[in-house]
Amino acid sequence: MTQHVPLFASRREFLQSAGGGFGALALAALASADGPHVADPLAPKEPQFKATAKRVIFLFMEGGPSHVDLFDPKPELTRQNGKPLPASFGKVITPMGTGGNALLASKRKFAKHGKSGLDFSDWLPHVAKLADDFTLLRACWADGLNHVGSVCQMNTGSILAGRPSLGAWALYGLGSVNRNLPGFVVFTEGTGQVFGGARVWGTGYMPATYQGTHFQSGPNPIFNLNTPADVGTARQKAKIDLIGELDEIHRRARPGDSDLAARQAAYELAFRMQASAPEAVDLSQESDKTKDAYGLNRKETAEFGTRCLLARRLVERGVRFVQVYCGAGSQWDAHSDLEGNHTRMCLRSDQPTAALLRDLKQRGLLDDTLVIWGGEFGRTPMTEGTNGRDHNPYGFSMLLAGGGVKGGYVHGTTDEFGLNGIDGRVHVHDFHATILHLLGFDHTKLTYRHNGKDERLTDVKGHVVKEILA
Repeated sequence: MTQHVPLFASRREFLQSAGGGFGALALAALASADGPHVADPLAPKEPQFKATAKRVIFLFMEGGPSHVDLFDPKPELTRQNGKPLPASFGKVITPMGTGGNALLASKRKFAKHGKSGLDFSDWLPHVAKLADDFTLLRACWADGLNHVGSVCQMNTGSILAGRPSLGAWALYGLGSVNRNLPGFVVFTEGTGQVFGGARVWGTGYMPATYQGTHFQSGPNPIFNLNTPADVGTARQKAKIDLIGELDEIHRRARPGDSDLAARQAAYELAFRMQASAPEAVDLSQESDKTKDAYGLNRKETAEFGTRCLLARRLVERGVRFVQVYCGAGSQWDAHSDLEGNHTRMCLRSDQPTAALLRDLKQRGLLDDTLVIWGGEFGRTPMTEGTNGRDHNPYGFSMLLAGGGVKGGYVHGTTDEFGLNGIDGRVHVHDFHATILHLLGFDHTKLTYRHNGKDERLTDVKGHVVKEILA
């Protein structure tokens, strides 16, 4: 009689031996359920509902442009020039403590432009000619008083660092169209350092895949793009393939670790960029007429104009979100010499901004590209010192064009001096909720699970400003 010998001494031994098989089953189930989300976190995704904007270009004027000198004329401020802010306004808290200083009239000349009659000052003559393309938000407000927190909030929704940026949320929700270019690109300028640095285009608690890719100024905007001369294409590809294989072995044992998939995708994108990105940033393909329109032939406009033109080339090739800084390092921060400061900064930004809008329109891209112009806050109607203005987060202006917003439309009002928003106020959370809506998302439902909580860009606040939707 043959004696039956059990394959496993105990049920525990059976489970231990079979564990690898269960792991494989789990991995297969994850791959089946999530598909490309696990293997490819940047795979294109459909929005929650039909979007009017497929992409965003955010022209960020860091430092705080003065709305009362650009978009929001205040005759009463002129009449009351030199007088103290009325006591009815109460104590105004500003970083430099200028709440009690005298009112300072704008020296700019305002005029109504376009069929819509939007107000622009003579500091922005090129942008003013496109008045009928813009929605002007005149009563924006934010929570931060200083640059670090305010730049952070305009980018991430919070004055505290560590949360995903607006561009990261857009890429997380929509994925990437062009697999050979980053889905989210950030242009800074010269040696200027954005307040908060890379954290304001980072991903916080999300995988690093969704962070912005920093492009620098100059003829080679992409860091470390060129392969060393002694490393050929075949050798480079073999290296990337080996890294991918090792990462995949590691990832299979950890099916729930999305950071590994993000790391793999980053290596693969970097390799593909070496072939595709040089063409995307090669401005020699552009006509002299186009270069002249962007101001590339003028010292004052060449740098910002170059980055605006590159932004157009990138969105044309499928990049979802492009942020272009003008005045990185808070160069719009006119605590003194407002006239000199804003004359320089407006000259730098005006012509390239207008050229970008015209170029997008001519190419049929403006209808589904949202263009944003603005900074982290505005400036006070009271003087700081003798000829400057302090920070004003209580009522400031932002411009939007294309992407499903109304053209030639003004939303919101500030008080008679331009200090506080009093009607149609738009908090940063509302601003972000509206941008996500234009991209096809309910801001309350575009969430990311973190530490047991469904996090979102707008925290637990925010509403869509429906009045500005076309």
